[in-house]
Amino acid sequence: MRTAGQEPLSRHALAFVLAGGRGSRLLELTDKRAKPAVYFGGKSRIIDFALSNAVNSGIRRIAVATQYKAHSLIRHLQMGWNFFRPERNESFDILPASQRVSETNWYLGTADAVYQNIDIIKPHGSRFIVVLAGDHIYKMDYELMLKQHVESHADVTVGCLEMPRAESSGFGIMHIDNDGVIQSFLEKPINPPPMPGKPDRSLASMGIYVFDSEFLFDELRRDAADPNSSHDFGKDIIPHLVKHGRAVAHQFGESCVRSGDDPRAYWRDVGTVDAYWAANIDLTDVLPELDLYDRAWPIWTYAEITPPAKFVHDEDGRRGQAVTSLVSGGCIISGAALRRSLLFTGVHVNSFASIENAVIMPYVNVGRGARLRNVVIDRGVQIPEGLVVGEDQEFDAKRFRTTPQGISLITQPMIDRLGA
Repeated sequence: MRTAGQEPLSRHALAFVLAGGRGSRLLELTDKRAKPAVYFGGKSRIIDFALSNAVNSGIRRIAVATQYKAHSLIRHLQMGWNFFRPERNESFDILPASQRVSETNWYLGTADAVYQNIDIIKPHGSRFIVVLAGDHIYKMDYELMLKQHVESHADVTVGCLEMPRAESSGFGIMHIDNDGVIQSFLEKPINPPPMPGKPDRSLASMGIYVFDSEFLFDELRRDAADPNSSHDFGKDIIPHLVKHGRAVAHQFGESCVRSGDDPRAYWRDVGTVDAYWAANIDLTDVLPELDLYDRAWPIWTYAEITPPAKFVHDEDGRRGQAVTSLVSGGCIISGAALRRSLLFTGVHVNSFASIENAVIMPYVNVGRGARLRNVVIDRGVQIPEGLVVGEDQEFDAKRFRTTPQGISLITQPMIDRLGA
């Protein structure tokens, strides 16, 4: 923990959040919005976790690079993250791809996204740059990673996640020595290298990097001048520094913010519909791994002003009730039953409807008598009366986007096609 009287390093850091990706594995959920703007946890967006970690860690200068279908994301940032004040040495820059360096190039890669904005972030005078991915769910104190970066005299410190070796071939894997210095960086290796002393575990990159600012700017200029580079941190910058510099691994278990006495280190890439559904539904557990109620490490977001959730009718077969569920403000459960479900703001569920294992985004209206099970429903969808989903997977797959695990993603165009 931080020593009393010692100024936190985070005061001298700028967080650069990479939030330009589509997240195509989320299918129609990212037709209208970038992956970091996808709703999560009842009130938040995915990007709120990286941003809240930065603020809770003491970082007060933040830049967010956007690109793919950024309107929803930018609007959310403007409404929910507009409390930074220049007179307190704070800043919050939204950096859409704007062809600043070339009249033909948008952001070519993650490194290029930072390179194109050096002239904006350099005047802030931050000693460190913390590069973050804007599309993962986790809680982490970046101050501890900054401290290790300084103490280890690293050129770059790479946030790493320990995972079973058998499951790590889809990630960028770090091979480290006993001192944590990265010996090699392998992108999605068939045979991932094990950790020292842990033959069944590997270290995967989290897409989190700490640099001294001036060193990073020099590296980005070198990379920008390389015609053979794809201008990406994971593919180009980090492998170059592993070979020609000092790259050090920072293990997530050392800085993750845990829930109470829970020893587990929570991190999720909600990049598929199945993973997204599961991570949201897990929040309905009695003691979920991710504690959204922890006031010591809050997840900040844009909080709409809504009336309380409302449950009405109390007759057999028509009782407004929810069991093992999260129900957000503005929801009305009118004579319907919810079980193990998560409802975002302003969802209306009408009488005699039955909902189980459902993730329902804001302002959905569920018609009378509908039976919905194992579903993810996009924002604003109007579910017709009597619609049944989740009882016949083969039939569901003909109408909706249904995963091999049996989770059906429902959007308004899919509903509109039912009546065609």
